[in-house]
Amino acid sequence: MAAALPSSSPLLPGEAVLGVMGGGQLGRMFVHAAQALGYHCVVLDPDADSPAGAVAQEHLRAGYLDEAALDALAQRCDAITTEFENVPAQALQRLAQTRTVAPGAACVAICQDRAEEKAHFVRSGVPCAPYAVLRGAADVAAVPDALLPGILKTSRMGYDGKGQRRVADRAQLAAAFAELGVDCVLEQLLPLRLELSVIVARGADGAVVSYPVQQNLHRDGILAVTEVPAPQADEALQREARAAAAAIAAGMGYVGVLCVEFFVLQDGRLVVNEMAPRPHNSGHYTMNACDVSQFEMQVRAMAGLPLREPRLHSPVVMLNLLGDLWFDAAGRERTPDWAGVLALPGAALHLYGKAQARPGRKMGHLNLVAATPEAARDSARRACALLGLPETW
Repeated sequence: MAAALPSSSPLLPGEAVLGVMGGGQLGRMFVHAAQALGYHCVVLDPDADSPAGAVAQEHLRAGYLDEAALDALAQRCDAITTEFENVPAQALQRLAQTRTVAPGAACVAICQDRAEEKAHFVRSGVPCAPYAVLRGAADVAAVPDALLPGILKTSRMGYDGKGQRRVADRAQLAAAFAELGVDCVLEQLLPLRLELSVIVARGADGAVVSYPVQQNLHRDGILAVTEVPAPQADEALQREARAAAAAIAAGMGYVGVLCVEFFVLQDGRLVVNEMAPRPHNSGHYTMNACDVSQFEMQVRAMAGLPLREPRLHSPVVMLNLLGDLWFDAAGRERTPDWAGVLALPGAALHLYGKAQARPGRKMGHLNLVAATPEAARDSARRACALLGLPETW
């Protein structure tokens, strides 16, 4: 393995090689952004058909704990990032022995475990839902009455609504904990008014910038719609959310792009829900509505380039495109009406190069930009009608 150590000097476009652990759509969009700046990219992912591997200059087809592949990635790259939070932390630790890795293993490890994540929110002074960590029957028996009804979530490997159960009472809690069979976090069920998220970027020098607050709608636990500017969040609430996201990133010594998701309660209070150590589905609007996308910002942060405050130049609605769109009501395969969609004003289609559509699988997204929020919503509703998506949110 090469003996070079991480450098504080910027890794310049046209000279450096950037690596990414993971070959999904987030890696694909990272590679596109890095290549647009002039970087050579290497992807490590075991899937021969990975979306990111298909567009990178080099694709190392190996598991994330394959030591020979990790050493090869370190030899080829000047800096390495990750495109999903479940990359093994020990793999990042190995890479960090000789290369800049952003975000670092310690930050990713916090994001991989809901109990550690909640503890970090508390340390950062950012309110979250009241919760309890459940590792065994004694913890279940000791749950305070105030936490019920609640939402039981697996501590690890939960995303897009997976690994979660609503529980109304102690009997349901005990049954759900036994069914899940792993360490869990029980969160008090709170009266929610809306969901927000913030994309923040932090450099190794401590510089922090953030994108406008995003208002999100989830269906069946999966993000469906993002609107920017957030129509129901006033300026004070947006300042609070951006400051909270920056504090969470700074408290970890984070380097890279981080998404922090929030709930706004019926009484107007802001509470943090969870975070993702990477670009996020709710930030895809930045590709067409901002002067610097979240993926370019990821490149900038890991390469030590300037992190300038991003500018929103157009109101936008982002629609998540799931594999369900490729099937009609009878389950027959079909091609969505892309021609009709692309005829809409301000429409920008992003498909992820996945060979097979499946219900619930993220296949792409559609950004609809306009001069006003109302015009963006109008285009989005017309797109929903063409695609067979719900037209109201």
